[in-house]
Amino acid sequence: MADNNNDMLCKLKRAFELKEVDIKTYSPLSLAFIGDSVYDLIVRSIVVCKGNTSNNNLHKNSVKYVSAVSQAKIIEAVKPILTEEELNIYKRGKNAKPHSGAKNATKNEYLKATGFEALIGYLYLKGETDRIIEIVLKGIKDE
Repeated sequence: MADNNNDMLCKLKRAFELKEVDIKTYSPLSLAFIGDSVYDLIVRSIVVCKGNTSNNNLHKNSVKYVSAVSQAKIIEAVKPILTEEELNIYKRGKNAKPHSGAKNATKNEYLKATGFEALIGYLYLKGETDRIIEIVLKGIKDE
């Protein structure tokens, strides 16, 4: 993990006395679990910082980015800039066998979204916030 005292994960680990775990031992679905929340927080932060509005508008503005369909489009847009390691993490997530499916997406879109979330989770646990922002920014712009 990056040695950055301002990194939220580092602060959480210190405060809650969490032990270091080899990220490579996490299952792709565990990576997707945390990645989903990290990505959701990024999108919600963007939407809220664009201006104070009703909860309904905030929700509408964020849903277009956090759906499985949108995440599948984003990962396709950013694949050319992924490193080999990042692409491998994405593929592990995409090939995982989730226990549920998306309500408004195809199975393939849902699996791509799971891979995207696994990648975001992996980068978060490595402390690579700048890389997450780079990927999300390109993905949202190119989506």
